Parts: sequence; C-alpha cells; structure tokens
Amino acid sequence: MASSVQHAAPRIKLAGRLNGIAPSMTLAINAKAKALKAQGVDVCNFGSGEPDFDTPLHIKQAAIAALERGETKYGAVEGIEKLREAIARKLAVENGLYYKPSQIQVSGGAKQALYNVMMALTEPGDEVIIPAPFWLSYPEMVRLASATPVIVETPEANRFKLTPELLRAAITPRTRLLVLASPSNPTGVMYTPDELAALANIIVEHDILVISDEIYEKLVYGTVPFQSIGSLGEEIFARTLTVNGFSKAYSMTGWRLGYVAGPQAIIDAANVVQSHSLSNVTTFAQYGGIAALEGDQTPVEMMRQAFAKRLDVIYNGLAAIPGVTCVRPDGAFYVFPSIAATGLDSMTFCQRFLEEEHVAVVPGLSFGSDQHIRFSYATDMETIQKGVERLGRFVRRLLK
Repeated sequence: MASSVQHAAPRIKLAGRLNGIAPSMTLAINAKAKALKAQGVDVCNFGSGEPDFDTPLHIKQAAIAALERGETKYGAVEGIEKLREAIARKLAVENGLYYKPSQIQVSGGAKQALYNVMMALTEPGDEVIIPAPFWLSYPEMVRLASATPVIVETPEANRFKLTPELLRAAITPRTRLLVLASPSNPTGVMYTPDELAALANIIVEHDILVISDEIYEKLVYGTVPFQSIGSLGEEIFARTLTVNGFSKAYSMTGWRLGYVAGPQAIIDAANVVQSHSLSNVTTFAQYGGIAALEGDQTPVEMMRQAFAKRLDVIYNGLAAIPGVTCVRPDGAFYVFPSIAATGLDSMTFCQRFLEEEHVAVVPGLSFGSDQHIRFSYATDMETIQKGVERLGRFVRRLLK
C-alpha cells in the first residue's frame, strides 16, 4: 500500500565536470528540423553529418550471417582479432602505417575512440591544442577528461589550416596533445603532405602527441593526395594516434564502429577505459566491419563521386550569392560559408534561417567560428538546390 506521507523532491547535484559542457548543436538542430518536418513543413535539412546512402549490401549480409551463426556473445574488449588484423592490413597497405593488431582498439565509433584516448592520456593541468574551426566534440571531450582545450584560431585566408608558427606559439610545458583532422569537419579542407611534414617536425621537436582524425580520408575530391601524418617517419609515427572508422566512407553511422591505432602503452590504457564503459563493441557488427574493409569497394567510390557532384553544385551556388564567401573544400561533405557580411551572429542567423526559410544548418559558433555556418551536403541534389536558393533569398533580405 502506498504511503500517504508527502516527501520533498530529492536534492540532485550534478558532477562539476559537466559545467560548461554544451550539448551537441548538430543533434539539436537536426531534432528541431525533424519536428518541423513532422508538422508538414518543407524543411531542407543540412544539419546532420550522415551519408544519405544505405550501408552496402555485402556489409549488411556479413552482419546477418554473423547473427545467424550465433556471434551474439561478449567479445574481446579491444575488438575481435579478425577485425583488428583487417584494420592492420588496411593501415599498412593504404596508409603506410605499420601497426600490430595489439596496437589497435575497436571502439563504439571513432567518437568513442577519441574519448577513450582523451581519458587515458589527459588529466587536470594538461593542455590539448585544437585548431579552430574544429569538430564540436573535441573540446568537450577534453573538458570531460578534466584537461584544458587550447583553441588556436586559423585564418580563413590560409584555408583554415594550422601553420607551424601557430602550433609552436601554442605549445607550453603543459601541452600533451594536438588534435588534427584532415579532411576537416566543418571546413572540408585537407593538409598537403608538405604541410603535414612541417607540423610533424614541431610535434617531434617538442615531444608531444598528435591525434590524427582520418574519418573522412576516402571522401576527397581535389588534387591534394590524402596522407596520414604518422607515415612521415619513425619519430612522428611513435607520437601519433590514428583514429578512423566506418561511419562516413561505408555509410555505417548507426553501427557505431570505429578504431584507434597507436603506441602499445596508450592502446592498453584505452582498453582499460573501454573495459569499464562499453565492455566491447557489438560483436556481430564487427563482422560487418571486416566485410567493409575486405569486400567490394565500388560502393565507396560511387558515394565519393556523388558527393563530388553535390559539392560542385552547392559550392558554385554559394559563390554566386552576394555577401557570402566560402573556402572550397578538399574532402568530407561539408561547406563552411562566411555570413560576416550579414552582421548576424551564427546562432541568430541559423534560428532565423530555419524559422523564415525552413532551412536547417549548424551555427559556426559550435565549431569555434561565430561568423560561419555549416552545411552538410550529404543529402539529395533537389534539397541542395532548394537550400541554396533559399539562402540567397534570405541573405539578400538581410543585406537590404
């Protein structure tokens, strides 16, 4: 029988580590756009960084076969051996990175790989250098690990790239890590081999570590060849943690399958973190990962070509809008145009753009630049054309 005694609401005190941690603006924008669409509104959604293609059939079939033969039990914390062997072969053949399977951790997406490494390597007082614009989760992961993100603004005139001079100026005795993404989210720009070599020299000179986020490596469109910074010599290899995954190139976002490769001691420590959080990645999903790496790569090239065509349409459309400027990306599936001429901050711009023109884009503030907005062109061509047309109409109104 229920008690009739009235009790006060419990006192709830959240952990101090959450102070200042912002929820993902990408997911928030996407949710609002979906809510409007559910009401019957014609929304052009450029918010989510997710390919609009299905996972290739042979990958799905491999996971189904694994399910049917009973691959449904707990697995190794670090990932099944066959998948780590396949990743090691991929890194050696495609990237010139020679890791043992034991130096690879399979994680719940590249995002968790990054988080595991942050937790394993950083603590209060440590600094992590993050060039801006940045993927919005980098600094929040650093803060959750109780370390300090050091944001280094990169000039648009230099295609938003970190230079050796900027890196050297940001390094202090407390610097532990540099986070480097190429191609980048949100800008889509990619470092040339020579630019990576110049940064590698600084990293080795100061004996710091670098996380190389290579999740978009297969989605490149220009003349710049993709290169892993860890392949540039033994000294930089020893200081590199290579992060990658299956979400973008293989359209496997919901599978939550990624990996990190690096020095044995760091991977061992990351495995300890994972053992007390995730335990192990979904077992049968890992067999899909093997099929992705070892199976037909035609679907990847088909997606890349489709994204390249979409990039041409959205970039040319943006370039034709007075008051909007944009650096042409080398890869990924984002454009990061400047809205500085409108006089609006990015939050206000995005809120009004969604309300007035029913177009969802992500404020640049989330990525460290309040004068830009991010479009994801991982959507159909009709949506891209309508979205660019609506942007032109919206900007022209603002500039009157």
